Amino acid sequence: MSETLLDVRGLSCPLPVLKANKALRSLNAGDHLRVLATDHASASDFRSFCRETGHELLAFGEEGGVLSFVIRKKQIHNSGISG
Repeated sequence: MSETLLDVRGLSCPLPVLKANKALRSLNAGDHLRVLATDHASASDFRSFCRETGHELLAFGEEGGVLSFVIRKKQIHNSGISG
């Protein structure tokens, strides 16, 4: 498992979530993405994003006006069906 940092400070909705989604695509299942953002709408955006995509929001915090999110990329489940 690894952690990747994505700094989207200064960007407004919906860019933080869109850039996080793009970054998550390049990660392996179970890897963590730490996102730093300054748009306070990001708090609800990332909660909704994780709920809708299946990624897990592990942590959320704020320090000095900077929001920090840690997201674990969802595991890919094999259905066991072969064709």
